[in-house]
Amino acid sequence: MRLAEALLHALKDRGAQTVFGIPGDFALPFFKVMEETKILPLVTLSHEPAVGFAADAAARAGTTLGVAAVTYGAGALNMVNAVAGAYAEKSPVVVISGAPGAGEGGGLLLHHQGKTLDTQYRVFQEITVAQARLDDPATAPAEIARVLGAAQALQRPVYLELPRDMVNREVEPVGPDPVLPVDGDALAACADEVLAQLRKATSPVLMVCVEVRRYGLEDKVAELARRLGVPVVTSFMGRGLLSGKPWPPRGTYLGVAGDPAITKLVEESDGLFLLGTLLSDTNFAVSERKLDLRKTIHAFDREVTLGYHSYRDIPLDRLVDALLERLPASDRVAETQGRACPTGLIRDAQPIGPMDIACGVNDMAARHGDLMIASDIGDCLFTAMDIRDDGLMAPGYYAGMGFGVPAGLGAQAATGKRMLILVGDGAFQMTGWELGNARRFGLDPIVILFNNASWEMLRTFQPESDFNNLDDWHYADMAKSLGGDGMRVQTRAELGAALDTAWETRGRFQLIEAMIPRGVLSDTLARFVKGQKRLHKKPAE
Repeated sequence: MRLAEALLHALKDRGAQTVFGIPGDFALPFFKVMEETKILPLVTLSHEPAVGFAADAAARAGTTLGVAAVTYGAGALNMVNAVAGAYAEKSPVVVISGAPGAGEGGGLLLHHQGKTLDTQYRVFQEITVAQARLDDPATAPAEIARVLGAAQALQRPVYLELPRDMVNREVEPVGPDPVLPVDGDALAACADEVLAQLRKATSPVLMVCVEVRRYGLEDKVAELARRLGVPVVTSFMGRGLLSGKPWPPRGTYLGVAGDPAITKLVEESDGLFLLGTLLSDTNFAVSERKLDLRKTIHAFDREVTLGYHSYRDIPLDRLVDALLERLPASDRVAETQGRACPTGLIRDAQPIGPMDIACGVNDMAARHGDLMIASDIGDCLFTAMDIRDDGLMAPGYYAGMGFGVPAGLGAQAATGKRMLILVGDGAFQMTGWELGNARRFGLDPIVILFNNASWEMLRTFQPESDFNNLDDWHYADMAKSLGGDGMRVQTRAELGAALDTAWETRGRFQLIEAMIPRGVLSDTLARFVKGQKRLHKKPAE
């Protein structure tokens, strides 16, 4: 079969559901094969950063590979930020870049070329875990298997460069992924030591984070928590994990910004088990007291650390299986059903605040069912901490703006689930216009745009700067021309009515532009900012 077909079949066999892309001259032959064979659906967007965000979200939503196809130079280099975010947050995006064919240029510089023809390849070496240039039909199948295997094993982006004169070359089918070795004795010793330390603890706690979702372990981890009989919390980035499971989390750990009972539970634990947890400032920077990592068990990135020593090359899924094998089944019933989210939007003439949005969405979810949420960075993400969800995805650690809208489109295209998108006006100005592509692909997300005509997250830390002011672009007015419906709401009564309409209307996106006064923050963000300022206050002050 042709190389392009072999690659597409390999992606599909490994669970990829959609290819997101923007064509360009070096990628045109590959796009032609995609269009003609229909091995995987192709969703084209308008700007390469959005392609990367959509592929990232498809990977997160489907716990599978996300695929982004672009052209050489101007296309792939335009997507670097999105891929860097996927790398930071452990999302297995497969970047496929068209490239010049062998012998092209004839001594002339090629268009889209940076410093050298290899510059792009070297750039992506910094933000992917495996790379290959598919320039040899004899080795291409094995190289594809190696690279895609790394994406699945490590749950991080990978890079494939496909010269345009290689697309139609005949190759053998792609074989299975290489198996990364795991020392069975080390795995057994690790599982035994983890259980011994948990049993020794007087107040063990299990904290779950991104890797639990990336490896599709929610059901097994919920069962593990029940057999252990320990309370579960999520990290900030793990919000939404294990919800609806038989052993649900008690809440989300947010340090001084969160529930004091959850903060105390985590910070006073003498057996804190960080399962798939990213050690980042967004997860732990507002801790009331600094966590002593020497007293924790940390399983992340194929390494398990207990105190002063580590077990390397221990995959999270194998560790969870080993722990379950050592624990008897249990019929324990959870002591709590998890933290209740605020409800009861008061539909009056008062201005809208972020917490009103949370209450309104939760009321809607109580009537109709939870929605999967794609959130951008900013107060919309902190508001999401108080919203029921069927899976939350957001750039909580990398904190790159512009994720929300293309992520929502990507997740719905890949899974078929209707999405709730939360986005601020600053981020919407970057990628919100991708909503114009929703009609072509039958996507109908509900979009709530937090409009305070401000980079409000930045204003909370530097309120004196006028550059945080944005103009009011009346976004709802633009929705019709983009193929959707727009509603600009200023009161809580209008917000409630708009949510009702948005839920009932299918087949086109619904944009609710919520006008929020400047300085009005969600409760969680207000506590987060206050905690950050207090924790970073100079002693002399």
